Amino acid sequence: MKQSDIFTKTSNVFPKDEVSTNARLLIKAGYIEKLMAGVYTYLYFGWRVIKKIENIIREEMDQIGGQEIFMPALQPKSLWDQTGRWSDLREIMYQFDDRSDHQIGLATTHEEVITDIIKKHIKSYKDLPKYIYQIQNKYRNEPRAKSGLIRGREFLMKDLYSFHADENDLDNYYEIVKKSYLNIFKRCGLKVFVIEASGGAFTKKFSHEFTVLSPAGEDRVILCSKCDFAQNQEISGEKEGDKCPKCSAPLKFDKGIEVGNIFKLGTRFSKEQKAFFTDLNGELKPIVMASYGIGLGRLMGTIVEIYHDEKGIIWPDEVAPFKYHLLVLGQSEKTLDLAKSVYDTCLKNKVEILYDDRKVHPGQKLNDSDLLGIPNRLVVSDKNDSKIELKKRSEKSVKLYPAREIIKIASS
Repeated sequence: MKQSDIFTKTSNVFPKDEVSTNARLLIKAGYIEKLMAGVYTYLYFGWRVIKKIENIIREEMDQIGGQEIFMPALQPKSLWDQTGRWSDLREIMYQFDDRSDHQIGLATTHEEVITDIIKKHIKSYKDLPKYIYQIQNKYRNEPRAKSGLIRGREFLMKDLYSFHADENDLDNYYEIVKKSYLNIFKRCGLKVFVIEASGGAFTKKFSHEFTVLSPAGEDRVILCSKCDFAQNQEISGEKEGDKCPKCSAPLKFDKGIEVGNIFKLGTRFSKEQKAFFTDLNGELKPIVMASYGIGLGRLMGTIVEIYHDEKGIIWPDEVAPFKYHLLVLGQSEKTLDLAKSVYDTCLKNKVEILYDDRKVHPGQKLNDSDLLGIPNRLVVSDKNDSKIELKKRSEKSVKLYPAREIIKIASS
């Protein structure tokens, strides 16, 4: 892609009405645009990042047997009345009357809908287990929509729902999903802690949160300095400095951002919505369920909170909008021809490359490149005598390579 063709522009200043690092950098760099509090447009660069995250998630979900569907965001009150959650979630659910005077809600979550679907298709123990997921917008009337993409009112989420004949089968798959989630976050460049937490508004059971430690986090967590013991402060009876109940090492408090969560729903929804199956003995039993969520925008915002410096964003390789950022500094025919040759060869070899062909000052190109945070920068200039600079965004050193070698490196 040629940068001169992209309709969005970077900004020289940070947005005045944003306090979070992720929103300030993403808006300044032209990745997102704010429509109102908690609601953002993903612009060209931002949507490319979201699609990278989506592809990682989809690959991992498919690998553990997930079947992808797409459920409606508009949901009837009658369905939510079956579980009593129409009134329970009134404070955060957008609810309204349609033109036929039917009460409608915008999806805060999809347990009711997926249970209604699955009960029409699961009749016997032979039909179980099943694993169904979607990537879909959610809507929540958040009172604190001030953390950029980390806490929004309209946001993109991956939901996975699993359906089982018994608790043992659920427990086994629950652990498989845990490992899959750890793979997802690792591929996104994040180190996460698996935190024991309450079920919140969506289940009465305990849940597990996948948390990235960050000063930008809204959650307070208590962690062991040696083993994997970790709890959300809201459920923990432990104090900082206490001995870890698992290994006796000292405990410490920290702040974290929740990037994913998983819940064992049990038979709550299946009983209330009459989703039953016939077991091996011919008895009718409620389907055992679990729910597993990841917010894609929240994940993108968290990556920016962790990976940035005073110049801009530093994207991890797998989620970056492009692999290479090619800058041409100078207007000699030789320099332009060399830059075009590198660009054309990368396109031919299906290398994701952004070509800054704009006729602007070299300093602006270099500053914009740092702000955008693409992992590898290539510079073709009049002063380098047919050689090309390669600089990783995460490093300070710059290396010079012959053009042919750059093509090999870029295409590998």
